[in-house]
Amino acid sequence: MPSHQALFLLVITGILIPQFVKADISVIDDKGRNIKLDKPAVRIISLAPHITETLFTAGAGNKIVGTIAHSDYPEAAKNIQRVGGYPTADIEKIISLKPDLIISWPQGNNLKQVEKLKAFGISVFMSEPVLPQDIAKNIKTFGQLAGTSKIAEKAADEFMQHYNSLKSQYANKEKVRVFYQLWNKPIMTINGEHLISKVINLCGGVNVFSNLPSLSPRVSIEAVIASKTDIILAGAKEEKRTTWTAEWNKWLPLAVENSQNIIFTDPDLLNRAGPRILQGADNLCRELDKIRTTK
Repeated sequence: MPSHQALFLLVITGILIPQFVKADISVIDDKGRNIKLDKPAVRIISLAPHITETLFTAGAGNKIVGTIAHSDYPEAAKNIQRVGGYPTADIEKIISLKPDLIISWPQGNNLKQVEKLKAFGISVFMSEPVLPQDIAKNIKTFGQLAGTSKIAEKAADEFMQHYNSLKSQYANKEKVRVFYQLWNKPIMTINGEHLISKVINLCGGVNVFSNLPSLSPRVSIEAVIASKTDIILAGAKEEKRTTWTAEWNKWLPLAVENSQNIIFTDPDLLNRAGPRILQGADNLCRELDKIRTTK
């Protein structure tokens, strides 16, 4: 047995320090709240599709024990147990899954339900990227929370390299006026504070409704015509595109100079605040370049 003096020497030289130090995880979420975990999360609930995608990118997909409807990417996400939808998560099911971390989307989730979950003593991280760079930050932070930082750091760095490449390529391009159609009945768009608007700017586009106060405002056909947009960019799934096109047909000659300038994009690539948003940006940037050649 070592003497008291020898034991003291072992401690101060660091040999026994791991037995006395508690390695807490401490991060700041997108609402400025300090989230602390005693150890990396191993049972995570994701309450939005973009969160699910970001967790997989951060190397933590296998730690998701529950998610909501529409979390369908990557393919493995389809096999994760569902715990309801955006406004109506199933509190009892979530509790039964014994999560050690819940990641919530303030804009889409029922905040009263989120408060109930916090009352059970479960750590809740709020994810709400407002800039493309914030997505890279979420990737890194999710890696910290899940103990997969090595994978997450690499993925975040690659995301930022892609972002900076687009920024450099399109910073001085001729501006193209863009109307982004978020929904058709009623017609909804995005203002300048919306993440999608930031992507439009990244490609050298100008959101024609950037000055509206609401994040996702309703607009009229007349307002779209008056905006003198160069392109109507519609975020619609394949099954909706025929209907949306038919609704625009009589107005296209008035709304845009070239009636071919209604472009459809996969809404999952731009509407979700996840890592695939730069794929959506790639597609959008190419479309705006086509418009530039005809102006």
